[in-house]
Amino acid sequence: QVQLAEFGGGLVQAGGSLNLSCTASGDTICISDMGWYRQAPGKEREEVASISSGGRPYYKDFARGRFTISRDNAKNTIYLQMNSLKPDDTAVYYCNGEAGLRVGCRPTYWGQGTQVTVSS
Repeated sequence: QVQLAEFGGGLVQAGGSLNLSCTASGDTICISDMGWYRQAPGKEREEVASISSGGRPYYKDFARGRFTISRDNAKNTIYLQMNSLKPDDTAVYYCNGEAGLRVGCRPTYWGQGTQVTVSS
């Protein structure tokens, strides 16, 4: 199976920055696209950004221009550099991995989440 481990969450003031990382282990052949989701208190989990195995990024509108997603395939790791953080960015951030219909793999994997808190 695949395990995803997130690091880098914490408490920052508005306007500050954080860099999240997520490392995949186990059956990493199962992982193709990867991405970040977040869930704020009382709200549904929402997509933040994703990146293909070849490094093509995709951003939701609220993240575009402030956040940068990247990956290091040799380390089985993705990153989310978050700049100009706002209190509305406060949420638990989850790492996601997609395998689609690859035999022997689950279609999707999730990390345990890392807390990001932005104070005003």
